[in-house]
Amino acid sequence: MPEEDEPEVIRDRRKKLERLRAAGIDPYSRGFKPTHSTAEARALLGDSERTEPIALAGRLMVKRLLGGSAFADLQDQAGRIQLMASRDVLGERDFDLFAELDPGDLVGIRGPIFRTRRGEVTLEIRSFQLLTKSLRPLPEKWHGLKDVEIRYRQRYVDLIANPEVRDVFRTRTRIISAIRELLDSRGFLEVETPVLQEVPGGGLARPFLTHHNALDRDLYLRIALELHLKRLLVGGFERVYEIGRVFRNEGLSPRNNPEFTMLESYQAYADYEDVMRLVEDLLVTTSAAAGRPLVTTYQGEEVDLTPPYKRERMADLVLEHTGRQAAGHELNNLFEEHVQPKLRDPTFVTDYPIEISPLARRRDDDGRFVERFELIVLGREYANAFTELTDPIDQRQRFEAQAAERAAGDVEAHPMDEDFLRAVEYGLPPCGGLGVGIDRLVMLLTDQPSIRDVILFPVMKAES
Repeated sequence: MPEEDEPEVIRDRRKKLERLRAAGIDPYSRGFKPTHSTAEARALLGDSERTEPIALAGRLMVKRLLGGSAFADLQDQAGRIQLMASRDVLGERDFDLFAELDPGDLVGIRGPIFRTRRGEVTLEIRSFQLLTKSLRPLPEKWHGLKDVEIRYRQRYVDLIANPEVRDVFRTRTRIISAIRELLDSRGFLEVETPVLQEVPGGGLARPFLTHHNALDRDLYLRIALELHLKRLLVGGFERVYEIGRVFRNEGLSPRNNPEFTMLESYQAYADYEDVMRLVEDLLVTTSAAAGRPLVTTYQGEEVDLTPPYKRERMADLVLEHTGRQAAGHELNNLFEEHVQPKLRDPTFVTDYPIEISPLARRRDDDGRFVERFELIVLGREYANAFTELTDPIDQRQRFEAQAAERAAGDVEAHPMDEDFLRAVEYGLPPCGGLGVGIDRLVMLLTDQPSIRDVILFPVMKAES
């Protein structure tokens, strides 16, 4: 933006920047070593009247001038603390310099902690250092902005202005850590598999296409983690998992972002019944990590996440809610339209039609259906799992059926993957697989209405 087109407040801050440099003050310092966080500083005072001097660093949020004194709030990742600057303590030059600082500036502060006559825990500034001069003002009423998408587009400002947003992402980290601890404790090995793939398999979705210049060939961003993880079971690992980004070339909605985080795990010598118990344990563990009781609420609606969860066959649910018997894609469509939104309590919906489950084992008693379940809570899917298909002949036939659907125009049908088939021909052990959308789980456990509230930098429409 040309300087003449900038708002006056930014021009004023640029002038302050020039005055600082003219006075020999570096407005972008090399570093500062805080000794405490604001939370630690507040706890340090205890019952004493005043502490020894300490060092804090953070962002000025509010500043008030009162004659020969100035008060400000300093914010770091742990919280806020009040600062007090006195002309008598700092001297004329440094006090005037502090008074010139703006909300948003990053500063390092040294001084003792005391309590004001009003009981406010405060740091008395004995010395300070400007660390970073902010050239843009913080919004005064961030939540009142009409264009709420600015919060997602400028997440860095959202995080400054709204501490509760930072809390959501801290909780997200705790949830993911708890998942890792649970799986690690059960002998699962965390691995990494390719993001760029020749065949975008493991799901029914449209992929993103890219081009590798050196090899002069097209590659795809992965839509799932499944097929490479199963290759590892062929290779002899018996329990593996990955928490990673996957990419689906789909639209934007409160529940969908084209780039999202998946957990996938695969366990040899297990079936989908075993995976159900793992999912129940996972919900209990992550609820605790998020600090949520199992009987909780999401967007005002109560939900009980206490296991065991109900188990219902898809065909039975469709018959109950619609009075219709159906098969294949029609059954799934009826379920998604008429049944899934009504399932509020945690429910394992089982036995999906084979036509939409090309990687799952057929039921022994009815080959129209596979050993698959999805966990539905409050009308939304939170987990998808199979007893995995290990028969390479059957798997090839399924891929061929999917290929026919692709040829007929279904761009989301599963592509043929000859290398995966070759791996299965070497022998894939009986196994149970699981996929969990991390973002939706975090939404549930932090009571957030949109997936954009739990992804730090969601995909957005072009900025006008």
